[in-house]
Amino acid sequence: MTVADVQSAIHPLQKSADRVGDQVEQFAKSLDRLSTGKHKPTASCQSVIPLVSDYERIASHTVERLKRIHGTEKQSKPSKSSRRRSRGSSERSSPIPIHEDDDEVGIIGTTVKDLHQWEEEQQTWRLLSLMLRIEFPLHEGHQSTSWHDNRFERPHGGNSLHRYSSEAEIWQEFLAQDDSAWEKHTVLQWLRMTAESSGEDIESIVEHLETGSDRGVGLHPQGWLYSREMIKNEKRLRSWPLSLDPNSPSIDTSLADKDSSKKLVTQLDPDVFSRQARELAKADVFFERAIWLACWEMLRRGRSWASIREWCQTRKEGWRALSMHGDARMVTHGTWKSRALWRRTCAKAAKLGGIDEYENAVFGFLSGDVSSVEKVARKWDDLLFAHYNASLVRTFDVFVEKRVSSRRSSSSQGPFVTDFDESTQDILRKMENTAPADIGVKDLMKTLQATLISKRFKTFITEQGHRLAQSANETHRSKIMNYAGQNQKGPPTTPHLTLDDHSLLRILTHIILIFQESDPALPKSYAIENIIVAYIDYLSKAGKQQLLPLYVSRLSPRRAVECMARQLPFITDARERQTTMKLMQQYAMNVNAILDVQLVLIMMDSQPTKDPASEFPRPGILDYSNKNSKIIRPVKKDFIGNDITGDEQDLINGFEWFLLLEGLWSETMRSGTILYRHFLRKVHPSYLVILALLMIFLETGTGRLAAAKVLSKTVTFSMISLGKTQKFLGRSTDIATSEPQSEDEYDESDHLRRSTRTRSQVIHQDRGSSTRRRRQIGRDLLLSQSTTFLDLENLIVALRALEEWKDVEVQAVNHPNPRHAGAWKKKMRAAHDTVVATMQPLLHGWLQSPRDDDEARDIQAIKVGYLPEVILAYNSVLNFGGHALSRDILLKCMDLAATVAAKDSELAEIFVAAGRMSELVESMAIASKSILRAEEIGQQSGKKGKRVNGETMDIWSVKVAGEE
Repeated sequence: MTVADVQSAIHPLQKSADRVGDQVEQFAKSLDRLSTGKHKPTASCQSVIPLVSDYERIASHTVERLKRIHGTEKQSKPSKSSRRRSRGSSERSSPIPIHEDDDEVGIIGTTVKDLHQWEEEQQTWRLLSLMLRIEFPLHEGHQSTSWHDNRFERPHGGNSLHRYSSEAEIWQEFLAQDDSAWEKHTVLQWLRMTAESSGEDIESIVEHLETGSDRGVGLHPQGWLYSREMIKNEKRLRSWPLSLDPNSPSIDTSLADKDSSKKLVTQLDPDVFSRQARELAKADVFFERAIWLACWEMLRRGRSWASIREWCQTRKEGWRALSMHGDARMVTHGTWKSRALWRRTCAKAAKLGGIDEYENAVFGFLSGDVSSVEKVARKWDDLLFAHYNASLVRTFDVFVEKRVSSRRSSSSQGPFVTDFDESTQDILRKMENTAPADIGVKDLMKTLQATLISKRFKTFITEQGHRLAQSANETHRSKIMNYAGQNQKGPPTTPHLTLDDHSLLRILTHIILIFQESDPALPKSYAIENIIVAYIDYLSKAGKQQLLPLYVSRLSPRRAVECMARQLPFITDARERQTTMKLMQQYAMNVNAILDVQLVLIMMDSQPTKDPASEFPRPGILDYSNKNSKIIRPVKKDFIGNDITGDEQDLINGFEWFLLLEGLWSETMRSGTILYRHFLRKVHPSYLVILALLMIFLETGTGRLAAAKVLSKTVTFSMISLGKTQKFLGRSTDIATSEPQSEDEYDESDHLRRSTRTRSQVIHQDRGSSTRRRRQIGRDLLLSQSTTFLDLENLIVALRALEEWKDVEVQAVNHPNPRHAGAWKKKMRAAHDTVVATMQPLLHGWLQSPRDDDEARDIQAIKVGYLPEVILAYNSVLNFGGHALSRDILLKCMDLAATVAAKDSELAEIFVAAGRMSELVESMAIASKSILRAEEIGQQSGKKGKRVNGETMDIWSVKVAGEE
């Protein structure tokens, strides 16, 4: 993508950057504080944990800010999962209006969707921190104080277990000894924490169900209100003081719900559903579902048993809390036998089924049953929670059987869960294959979390890097990353990243850098670095140029040079360039290589022709539209033009970077020479079609000459010399125009000063003279290294002068007012003099000092392709000036012929090599005739006129012998 492309795309990217601009810069500042020294020989997370904590803190603050804006909207808008809960037990429509696509924009341009995304990011950074602590445990003396939570402190263990050990003691020892169990316990705690922090408010969820219970909002001590009233009414009608018998005659007819044809229960004890196989009143079903849903949500979010008991007792449902009192993670007393039997009872209750799926899920969680919990899973997190909980409960059961063998008789009745020994990879693979599509297991952020949990981040990020390159090269060749396709076969196994996923690019980039810092085994492969390069490209397009060197410096050396070289042309502001240059030097980047490579890459993008025979064609200065061969061809108007491509502008912008570096004289001249040679080359055939159309419709010249013209104005030899000679010569000077002092002048001035000054003054003067000699030697050396660049610049300056002269000529000829003729003649004289002055370097010793054989071949081709046409155009200007300004100018045509024919000149050989000697001869012959006619007119008028340098046209006054 070129600068022009960036300008057209900057608006949407700038909006994106503005929305998350603070966070982007905060992430960069935190990364900058991370030590950039060599990786430690062993893997450790000690240095990166504070960085991960910083990232989590940034995400947390952003979530808090967004909640202040969108929190009310989020809570008032029922989620899809809560709507499914409502529909799961009733066909009655909710009175609360549902807006499926209500994404009202907040005061800072964000939406509820942004809040969800930042919540997920916050959860991801917390998960990364936990997994790093598990993978690379910190030593006791190096515990991080930047983040602490007792729920994630691993027990030390070492306790002796026996028959009478409490379940809490056994659980603590289990977590201390079993690494896999501790990891799963940590993930479960993380899942509970994420559900608590980002889930809907429990009371809000319950309220959505209360609308169907016909009792208003607030589940106060009412219980099964409608079923109880119907049973009481039936007992009053029958005058029956005891419990109703479900087998009584006509009980099904008299005891019936008006909203349902199902049989209603005749008693109100908790297990009446399974015992009688009857139903509650439909309104009470909503009540029951709401209660069990609340209990499930509290367990899912890690609420303590005390808080669950308090919530249930407030609603006169304390028996429900008591039925959950027995989980090893929630109690600290009781014998193992009672807990084993209690868990088996919970497993039976979960499998046989209660009145609601959430009741089954509650007991399934307590017993470790997967299927019952899977039924209420609404998100990927819920599904993972079900599988991890089941695996952990069963693993704990096996641990007890092995470590406390005296209790085996009460716990060896068979497993409560199947596949308890599955690995994390197996569990996640099963989830990917069997989970419903709407649960979110296919979501890229969830996939990232899954890879962190399963420790497959390297595989995941490598695949994402390949897929990102493939996506970037689908419609056109990407300039920031290549894609060969040899490492990817078949369809992607995970959702793949694109260049538009800016938030994910930021997250993945920083996770990669964290892993590279903490684990030296993680390689800097090309595929993995594609992610970082894509994020760098986003920062560049979003106007965050000052952040680029920081991230580029984290790439491998070769990729860093290529990546930074791609971004430099987009930085056009002078201050931004200065800052970026200082930052590149600060991060010890190879600035010289970056400046060289940027030009090479852009020239490769523009694809010049590889045919040496036509590599440097005629510049198309002269107008051959007139078929008359007996005239001097005029110069075409606007033969250079002003239209340049984006790549050509990028090259010019890139070359300007050389002005920011002190020194590098030889490198700057070499790069500038290569650039001019590139612009003088023939355009690639695909470009020729476009440019030919431009020439037809816009009457413009070739794009490369236009680019060379811009370069000769933007980065002149004078600018380079004034900017760089201070370091070499001790002062800033334009070495192309400053005149050196000769050795004779040195000797004479030294002699005079020696004869009139004291000894100390003479010594001081000797030092000054030595300085001047060194300065002159340095000047000569700099000139020798810059000859080719200066000569090519002189060519473009001469072409510019010819084009400007033609523009003045056309305006003067076409100007209708004769009163302004004098002014236009003055302008023509100035333009004419400029052409004459700029042509002189091309006529004497031009392009004589190539650096190498490759440059020598190009120089010879440039001479043959350009010089004959330029000289013919110069002769045309002289001929026109001789007629329009002064006939004495025609003498310069003869001087030009003499210069071409001189023995020490190679111009004649160049015309022969170009096959244009006959054209030159014809042009000179026409000029000679013009001189004859001009002299004849001068004799008739009797005017001698002024002669140029004492020259006279009398030699052209031909008289026949015998004439007076």
